[in-house]
Amino acid sequence: MKKTFILSAILAVVLVAGCKDPQEKAFEKEIGAYLDSVQNVGLSCVLVKDNKIVYNHNFGVKDLETKEPIDDQTIFRIASISKSFTCTSLLQLVDKGVLSLKDNVSDLVGFPVVNPNFPEDTITLEMLLSHTSSLTDREGYYTLDVIDPATNPNSANCYSDKKPGSTYRYCNLNLNLSGTILERYSGERFDQYVVNHVLKPMGLYGGYCVDSLDASRFAQLYDIDENGELVRQDEAYEPRSEKIANYIQGRDTPVFSPTGGMKISAIDLAKYMMMHMNYGACPFMEGVRIIPEELSKDMQCPRSEYTHENYCLTLWWDDSFTPDVELVGHTGGAYGLSSAMFFNPEEKYGFVVINSGAKADGVHRHIVSRMYDYFIKGEK
Repeated sequence: MKKTFILSAILAVVLVAGCKDPQEKAFEKEIGAYLDSVQNVGLSCVLVKDNKIVYNHNFGVKDLETKEPIDDQTIFRIASISKSFTCTSLLQLVDKGVLSLKDNVSDLVGFPVVNPNFPEDTITLEMLLSHTSSLTDREGYYTLDVIDPATNPNSANCYSDKKPGSTYRYCNLNLNLSGTILERYSGERFDQYVVNHVLKPMGLYGGYCVDSLDASRFAQLYDIDENGELVRQDEAYEPRSEKIANYIQGRDTPVFSPTGGMKISAIDLAKYMMMHMNYGACPFMEGVRIIPEELSKDMQCPRSEYTHENYCLTLWWDDSFTPDVELVGHTGGAYGLSSAMFFNPEEKYGFVVINSGAKADGVHRHIVSRMYDYFIKGEK
């Protein structure tokens, strides 16, 4: 009886493998060879069509030392895609009337955020979220002390010579300030707010606080050193326990990196993407809406046409992945990882790719492009 059960189980696996779509098999063969050529460590990709996850695949390992394979439960630090979680959370407060996108950032953070070259011009929350604030990362962005005149005599270096609201300049400090505003006006610690009001309502697992997550699920990240070798980036998941133990709410928010610190699986990121694809509603959770449709559409409305990116509020429109059509989303890159989340809200398809390290740049872009060619363009 036991032998019959085992044989049946093996046969079932063989049949499932044999029934795999030829297009999927061809895609995996091509991408597997490409990833081998760039010495990829680990990668997860997900395809969404018609508001459903219709395909996902994992390549490589979580850790070069343990050789444990990447699987659907693997969590990655996703870098700058994290910015959209901060914006989504702030739009919930805008919906409640607690904040306005036109609010003066100086009033919101409790110290002057004023470009000394344009002292009469107000820097608004909307400008932070669209990278049109005239702020720069010249003094760093890991702490708010860099921009507070009371703690940094060189705080004027945080500003460009462009008028606030006049031009686009990507700046991580923008989102660490935004996360601080979320914390000050929600009354909740930044990481806990995002989990409680964005992730949990959608049934997603992830967060910004390393100590609150199952570390066994993390994909180890790898960057390339000066000799062209892959090197572990252990600091990517540094718990910062001591800093959190002495945390000052409304000031120490950059500890959690609202600009790049989200950790989540590719599948759960794809579900989060579906929410934005459906303008704030969750097609996989009946009756769940994270932000109103009007604010979600506003989040996808370009504020800047000064670069090819057509930047909106922590999302941008881009045709460099798929020249046939513009997609909206965001990329991420830090500690050697590369990530992409891009979707077509009209035709309801999208892509998530997260790579934990490889000896090449642009891996995420290559995979998104090939997924489009295999699974979307071919059908058209």
